[in-house]
Amino acid sequence: MANSPRRPVNPMDAAEALFKPAKKKPEQAVERPALPNTKEFVSLKIDSDVLAFFQEDGPGWQDRINDILRAAMKKRL
Repeated sequence: MANSPRRPVNPMDAAEALFKPAKKKPEQAVERPALPNTKEFVSLKIDSDVLAFFQEDGPGWQDRINDILRAAMKKRL
């Protein structure tokens, strides 16, 4: 069994070998079209009094906010 030197013979060649571009490019993610009528999780900052107003009527407050935003969106069209 041949013993290789602990350090490369030519340090410049060794350094260049480390920075060679990868031969295989990573595959790009496949963009899938959004499904109709699906909801997306988002983080949204709103005033605490606005949140309290919608939460007063109990569960479903997120749907109520969504309905009002949809109405505002349609009104603008």
